[in-house]
Amino acid sequence: MSNMHRIKSISDYHRLAGLPKPEHPLVSLVDYSQVNYQTENDEISMVSPYYSIAMKHGVQGKMKYGHQPYDFDEGLMSFVSPGQVISVKANYENGSKPSGWLLFIHPDFLWNTALAKKIKQYEFFGYKVNEALFLSNKEEQSMIGILKSIEEEYHSNIDRFSQNIIISHIEVLLNYADRFYQRQFITRQISNHAVLTKVEDWLNDYFQQKNIQNEGLPSVHQLAEAINMSPNYLSSLLKAQTGQNTQQHIQTKLIEAAKERLSTSQLSISEIAYELGFEHSQSFSRFFKKKVNLSPSDFRQSFN
Repeated sequence: MSNMHRIKSISDYHRLAGLPKPEHPLVSLVDYSQVNYQTENDEISMVSPYYSIAMKHGVQGKMKYGHQPYDFDEGLMSFVSPGQVISVKANYENGSKPSGWLLFIHPDFLWNTALAKKIKQYEFFGYKVNEALFLSNKEEQSMIGILKSIEEEYHSNIDRFSQNIIISHIEVLLNYADRFYQRQFITRQISNHAVLTKVEDWLNDYFQQKNIQNEGLPSVHQLAEAINMSPNYLSSLLKAQTGQNTQQHIQTKLIEAAKERLSTSQLSISEIAYELGFEHSQSFSRFFKKKVNLSPSDFRQSFN
């Protein structure tokens, strides 16, 4: 059974996890092997106000992130932003324990710094847990080194330089994560090619539907949900593979469908606009001209 806990602070998490009080109220690095959740439930769900960065090994069974279960059979790194629900196994059979590190960063620690705004631009904080980051041994050691540097700094005597130094380490950690995700998009070519095929097939089917005028234009969220990916991860993967994000892929497919109708059918431009989910033909004409540098009528005439 799952037990929901609304964590209000890093200190709250330490108490729930059976850990000593944190040495810093807004930043904490936790040895995951020392976590011992103070609950009798087999599964525990949490929602917290801080950023969580996890690097874990040997996590048994399934973990849920939102509503998506995931089997952890390899070490990996995941990123959770404030307010997201995450569920984990609280009790392990035969006394076995996972290992790794958990870094918690309260948004208040970032207040009035450049990273307070920039951290929201790292798209991996919106990825599903089955889109987590897999690291080589060398990459993992680099990340652990940065994590330990953060811990060492807040263990030292706090002075006016401490916050800036810790934030610098956090930013380096996030930048490396960004780099390693880009590497992951490239090295997993086979699975990524399958994703591209799914995207193309779904968009082709969508634009061939006769009821598209009732459904409207497809959205990024619709497409991502259809292929069981988070919108952020899908856009990042597509951008790395093709140079176009999800919205651009949708628009490209829309233009292809419009060109096909303009060149092979006798439908009026208004009818084509309606078929493709536009409420007004003027909106369709503006969109088409912006993308093709020709109006729909001029494009049609070029085939005559």
